[in-house]
Amino acid sequence: MKKERFSFWQIWNMAFGFLGIQFGWGLQMGNMSAIYEYLGASPDQIPLLWLAAPLTGLIVQPIVGYFSDNTWSPRFGRRKPYFFVGALFASLLLIAMPYSSTIWMAAGFLWILDASINISMEPFRALVADVLPKEQYTKGYTMQSFFIGLGAVLSAALPWLFLNVLGYNSEAEPGVIPDYVKMSFFVGAAAFFLAVMYTIFTTKEYPPEYYEDEEADEKIGYWQGLKKAFINMPEAFKKLAPVQFFSWMGLFLMWFYFTVTITGSVFGADSPSDPGYAEGVVWGNLCFGFYSLVTFIFALFMPKIADKVGLSKLHAICLFAGGIGLLSVGLIESKWLLFLSMTGVGIAWASIVSMPYAMIANDIPPKQMGIFMGLFNMFIVIPEIIAALGFGWVMSSVFDNVKLYAIITAGIMLIIASLLTLRVRID
Repeated sequence: MKKERFSFWQIWNMAFGFLGIQFGWGLQMGNMSAIYEYLGASPDQIPLLWLAAPLTGLIVQPIVGYFSDNTWSPRFGRRKPYFFVGALFASLLLIAMPYSSTIWMAAGFLWILDASINISMEPFRALVADVLPKEQYTKGYTMQSFFIGLGAVLSAALPWLFLNVLGYNSEAEPGVIPDYVKMSFFVGAAAFFLAVMYTIFTTKEYPPEYYEDEEADEKIGYWQGLKKAFINMPEAFKKLAPVQFFSWMGLFLMWFYFTVTITGSVFGADSPSDPGYAEGVVWGNLCFGFYSLVTFIFALFMPKIADKVGLSKLHAICLFAGGIGLLSVGLIESKWLLFLSMTGVGIAWASIVSMPYAMIANDIPPKQMGIFMGLFNMFIVIPEIIAALGFGWVMSSVFDNVKLYAIITAGIMLIIASLLTLRVRID
């Protein structure tokens, strides 16, 4: 059966939930390293404490993809039950996170939070290919990129708003997270839940008969389904695997260390108790918000640029811009110039969260879209696990816990990914 073309506003409604999901990711990326340092973590401990994000993605995404592929309720739909459950638990964990009293309590909350976000996010990726005809895939994924950018901008502004506009306290006793962080996470929790519910109530899903020509009668278990998907991995997956590896390795190092790096390199704070530390954390959030604003704007033009230069060439250019942006952090001493660095990162991020998915979507059987998207995300989480397990040793033994070196390494990783993209011929 033929799928109907969606209007602009239908695509808007379908992608709107990503606004909320990005509140969860944005608050986490901008503040978790600082939360760990507030609770007493050292720089070489931070990578391992972030292990929750990739490991839960590795486990949860393929499972959720498989089960959402095989779910259908005339009342609740195919992907929507997973949207709801993930959003509910993620919102509760966002509220709980800044009340952590120990490092390992925060790390435990992060495990549950990341699992919950993944339960919502992975089916959102599959929803685009579920409901849109193939000629609208790029528009669907770039609309998600648009909301990812917007959500990240708004979530990044929350700590600045509560600290500098509403006057919440930036100081707390040792081992206690300041009030401005607590309020930011509370508002983020509400935004997450409400945005996902908006998509649930405004977007229709197609019933199983739309996929009957895609092995609808074949019933196999999860492990058999995962094995089959792995064996039948499309050529596009294989070509993009090394690109994804270096892209996400670089991103993960940036999220580990950017905010806590500039507290020292730009704001001169030697420890979380220094007056400039909270200012640096807030400015780091604003920098993340700025690169997300760039993503938000650049995503509007990406479909037309992709039509002219091709998906793989556009992706290579964007990754290179992100790499140069991160390398430039090593030369910057003014907080305002950090926005120039983040311009490149925002261009890269707009492409990373859309172009690879647009490249592979045409090669995936529609009925198996969820499990294939979960499998593709393994190429994201595996390098993150490697970074989480191994980069602490690099920080302590090679970089002498100089956090700026991690950001420079992140820039090099994105440039390597850009060069590898030039070898991909998918367009």
